[in-house]
Amino acid sequence: MKTTIKGSDAFAYVDVDLAPGEKVIAESDAMSSMSADLDMHAKFNGGFFIAILRKLLVGETLFINQFSNNTKGERRVTLVQPTPGAVRCLELNNDTFYLQPGSFLASTDGVRLGVKFAGLVSWIAREGLFRIVVSGTGKVWYGAYGALLEREVDGETIVDTSHLVGYTPGINLKLQLAGGIFSSLLGGEGLVTRVTGKGRIVIQTRSLTGLATWINPKLP
Repeated sequence: MKTTIKGSDAFAYVDVDLAPGEKVIAESDAMSSMSADLDMHAKFNGGFFIAILRKLLVGETLFINQFSNNTKGERRVTLVQPTPGAVRCLELNNDTFYLQPGSFLASTDGVRLGVKFAGLVSWIAREGLFRIVVSGTGKVWYGAYGALLEREVDGETIVDTSHLVGYTPGINLKLQLAGGIFSSLLGGEGLVTRVTGKGRIVIQTRSLTGLATWINPKLP
């Protein structure tokens, strides 16, 4: 399998070239184009019970699509996410990564999808009450609104609410005011997420919540 992330951070997409016998799993409605002789089958997202949980608790689609190459030559499927923004590839080697709802795009065989309680702090921080768990061995493609920044954390760092896309186990989230009460309210930052522990986090440079806040006053 050969994969390439193309486009700018605003309009990224993934070309997946499948060799004979290979397949890739993608979120519902992620396919923008594909070779006419590829096979596409809908299946429950992570199995029946996980699919129900992902639908009810995380707001993900109930089904995902499996694209299989049963021909004798290489075939291509192009995948996109619903919002403008960057896409990244995560390599799993028998380990685990947490993603915010809506950020999963696609994965290869060997990757398992699950749901885990993220805590009230995550919910108040507008990151979701539940998080998506990707684990196993293989590749995972994920994306979010805006560019994606990776940071190694060994101690503490501050991330604005609704900007945390993913993180490794060992990372803990705490909610706090950006500064003092007076500064937090007048400075417009309000609550922020204090990220503690040791591991890797992924941050999005834009947030849909911020976009909605900017657009609403301009609507008639």
